[in-house]
Amino acid sequence: MQNHLRGQTSPYLLQHAQQPVDWYPWGREAFQKAKEEDKPVFLSIGYSTCHWCHVMARESFEDPEIAKLLNENFVSIKVDREERPDIDSLYMAACQAFTGGGGWPTTLFLTPDQKPFFAGTYFPPTSRGGLMGMDQLLPAIHEAWEQERAALTEPGNRFLTLLRQEQAPVTPPEGDLLAAGLAQWERTYDAECGGFGQPPKFPMGHSLLFLLTDWEKTGSQSALTMADKTLEQLYRGGIYDHIGGGFSRYSTDRAFRIPHFEKMLYDNALLMLAYCKAYSVTKKDLYRQVATETADYVLKELTLPSGAFASAQDADSDGAEGAYYVLRPEEVLAVLGEDLGEAYNTYYDINRTEFFHGFSVPNLLTSPPPGTRFDACKPPLYAYRQARASLHRDDKVLAGWNGLMIGAMAWLYRVTGQTGYREAAQRAWAYLERVHLHDGVLAATSRNNLSRGTGFLEDYAFCAFGLLLLYDATLDQAYLSQAEALCQKVLADFPDPAGGFFLTPKDGEALLVRPKDTADGALPSGNTMMAWNLLRLYHLTQEDTWQKAAQAQMAFLGGLAGAYPTAYPVYLLALLAQREPPEEIKVVLAPGEAPLRQPWPFPLDAVVTFQEATQAQPLLEGKTTYYICKGHSCLPPRNQYVV
Repeated sequence: MQNHLRGQTSPYLLQHAQQPVDWYPWGREAFQKAKEEDKPVFLSIGYSTCHWCHVMARESFEDPEIAKLLNENFVSIKVDREERPDIDSLYMAACQAFTGGGGWPTTLFLTPDQKPFFAGTYFPPTSRGGLMGMDQLLPAIHEAWEQERAALTEPGNRFLTLLRQEQAPVTPPEGDLLAAGLAQWERTYDAECGGFGQPPKFPMGHSLLFLLTDWEKTGSQSALTMADKTLEQLYRGGIYDHIGGGFSRYSTDRAFRIPHFEKMLYDNALLMLAYCKAYSVTKKDLYRQVATETADYVLKELTLPSGAFASAQDADSDGAEGAYYVLRPEEVLAVLGEDLGEAYNTYYDINRTEFFHGFSVPNLLTSPPPGTRFDACKPPLYAYRQARASLHRDDKVLAGWNGLMIGAMAWLYRVTGQTGYREAAQRAWAYLERVHLHDGVLAATSRNNLSRGTGFLEDYAFCAFGLLLLYDATLDQAYLSQAEALCQKVLADFPDPAGGFFLTPKDGEALLVRPKDTADGALPSGNTMMAWNLLRLYHLTQEDTWQKAAQAQMAFLGGLAGAYPTAYPVYLLALLAQREPPEEIKVVLAPGEAPLRQPWPFPLDAVVTFQEATQAQPLLEGKTTYYICKGHSCLPPRNQYVV
């Protein structure tokens, strides 16, 4: 049968369009039906490359008996969390409030007026492993709805009261937030395996970016040690794809050996930024190599014919998690031959020990980086993987995630000088400008060149971020102007009088409350990214509008970050930029000198301009001359830029 998801554009919703559950997309029709029939709403939130979403879909939503229970007693709604971060933010908060945890799939029961009253994540069809089965849960909820509704829905009333409470006044934090954040990272740092905290361990590229920048600006050896070890361990582990390039979403173990295999555009963008910064400040060739291989993976497997970037690749193939990526020793021998295959298996730890259901995940945890020794092995192993299994690609285009990758490609161009990366960033923005941007309003998502959905705060903030880095890479004034326009839109349509910015614009769809995210998670929050954007705009333009907006945003976030600064790494990056303004470098070109010779020797955050010689700033000894200022002092002009 077909349900009400037919005709949707989200790959996640379309994955459920043929199920026996009578799914509806989020919207008035579903809630009106729930009101008219006096039924609770069953809300399921996930995304198309989510492994446990696939498992629950296969086990429960394709089960005729479970579907019958849902169809008779509930109105069922499916939401793609990547298309609707506002709905996901609101109801994930409910799940965490009710259960103390969260994740996807997120499973909730709502009243017809959208109030949640019960929540969880994955539920099997029948009870097992301490988890209640859907065959018990659904009748229990239905019975309570019919007989004890007031008691059943009371948690939702309390949750709504909590959401609508006035935010307490923000008080300035005590002490040095940068030092406090560094101390928090030190307490959770895994000195043996890199990374932070206990498994599952997420790569958190924006946290590594802060630590590298902290070392660059303050000389903190601790920050460099933590970032350096983690970046090398991420590369050595199985979380990095040693055959095809790119990073998986997180590690299930402490050493980064066994990943959760889905690959997300945003993870790879944030890690590219971190590796570019690492190469910029350490000059270790390994970091440039990893950033380049990751970008090449994105260009090969996540780049659409339009030039835009797709959202993700699945963890599952042929119904099994990781089947595309894992190998057995005999497979490698068959592809590479006996001698080379044995050497490859030894080097990449591919053996008969049951690391992952009898398979191995290639890694370098016990071997030194191989240099070029096994480069010739990658193409035949890559071709073998492709022939053996296939991966689902979520080909929707998310404006915000594309903005992050635009910035990452621009930085990679800065550190390598390879114009293909700059051109990839420019093509992706040209697509967003053509398909997503209409009369100054940014659409959140598109598929097959058709956009839909009003952009959220993160879409504007991440696209502005990407444009600012693209401006730095090209000095094309159009990119700077477009970044300013996006940030002006945020100031006009997203502000909260209590401080910061809402996730949705003022004319967006009304939910129970207007969501507002401040802390960074796997993705930076739109609020912390706006702090960085506003400061960068001020440093580039010296305009009072951006200075005042930046000061207000920094003050708002400062109070929130005081209790747990490591939850605000992008705000801490902005705080570093506020305390340590970037170098201003005016390059006065000698006749015939090319202004955009790459790679530039300048810091990635420097404010660089190229100009012809003037009476005030002439050439020194008739050669290209650098005028370098920081804060309120300038160095004497010089003919070379010395790092």
